[in-house]
Amino acid sequence: MFKKILAGAAAALVMSTSFAADMTGAGATFPYPIYAKWAEAYKAATGNGLNYQSVGSGAGIKQIKAKTVDFGASDMPLKAEELDEAGLMQFPAIMGGVVAVVNVDGINPGQLKLTGPVLADIYLGKITKWNAQPIAALNPGVKLPDADITVVHRADSSGTSFLFTDYLSKTSPAWKEGIGAGTTVKWAVGVGGKGNEGVAANVQRIKGAIGYVEWAYAKKNKLAHTQLKNKDGAFLQPDDDAFKAAAAGAEWTKTPGFGVVLTDQAGKQSWPITGVSYILMHKSQADAAKGTEVVKFFDWAFKNGAPAAAELDYVPMPASVVKLVQANWKAQLKDASGKAIY
Repeated sequence: MFKKILAGAAAALVMSTSFAADMTGAGATFPYPIYAKWAEAYKAATGNGLNYQSVGSGAGIKQIKAKTVDFGASDMPLKAEELDEAGLMQFPAIMGGVVAVVNVDGINPGQLKLTGPVLADIYLGKITKWNAQPIAALNPGVKLPDADITVVHRADSSGTSFLFTDYLSKTSPAWKEGIGAGTTVKWAVGVGGKGNEGVAANVQRIKGAIGYVEWAYAKKNKLAHTQLKNKDGAFLQPDDDAFKAAAAGAEWTKTPGFGVVLTDQAGKQSWPITGVSYILMHKSQADAAKGTEVVKFFDWAFKNGAPAAAELDYVPMPASVVKLVQANWKAQLKDASGKAIY
C-alpha cells in the first residue's frame, strides 16, 4: 500500500466522503505517511473517513485560514500573534526527522557523513563536486566520484524546508546571513520538487543529486540517507531513538501554541533535524460535527496510533503533552453557541 501512498508528487489521501462527519484536511507532506496509516485504521474502526491533501505546509495554512478545510497541517509552528489574528488554535500531532538523501554511485545508505556547515555550503553552491575536499575530509576511505552535485530543494512552501533551513541557519553563519530560515527561501542553486514526494522523485531520477525529505519517504523509496553530525559532535544514523532524544528536552508548557522547534538540540543521541508536525483548527467551529470528528480522529490517534508511528519511525506525542492538548481542545474549540466541542 505504501508504494501507492508515496508515489506521485501530488499525493492525496481519500478514505471516504460518503459520511456527513468525514473530515477534510490539507498541508504538510512531512506527516503524510503516518496520517495515511492512521486514517486507514480509523476508517476501519469508526466508518468515518479522511480526505487529506498532501500539498505542503504553506498551502495548508492558506486553506485553513480560508476555511476550505476542517484542519490545516504545518511543520512550522505559527506564532501566537498569527494564531490569534486568524482565530486558530494549534496543537502538535506527531514528531519525526528530516534526513539528507543522495544518489551517488558507490555510496550506500548511511555511509556518507556530512555536517551542517558542509551541507550549507553544498546548498549555497560553494561545494559542487562529490569528491571536494570538505566532503572527502569527513569521509576518509570512502571512494567519492569526481561527479557534479545537483541540489534538490522544495519548490512549494514547506514545513520540511523550514526545519532544514532552520538547522542550516543554526550551524552555518554563511547560511544564516545569506539565505536564512523559512517555509520558502530564495535558494542559491538547484532544482525544485513539490512535496517530500517530489524531492524524493528528483533525487531518485538525477545522478549526483542531494535532497532532504522526511525519514519515512527515504525509507519507503529506498533512498541513500546520510549521517549527520549533531550539536554534541556525534555522527548519527536517523532512527526513532535519535528523534526521541532530540524531543526529550522540549519545553511544551513554556512555548505559546506548543510552538517548539527541535532542530540542533543538545545531546549525543539527538538527531539534528527533528521536527514537530502541527494541526491548525478554528477556535469557533461553524460545523461542530466536523470539528468534533477531527478531534476524535486525533484523540484516537494519540491513544491507538503509537505502533503505526513506531513502524514508520515517527515519534508519538508523550502522554503529558497529550493531556495538555486535550485541555486546550476543551478550553479553545467551541461551536457557534460557545459550547465546547470536546
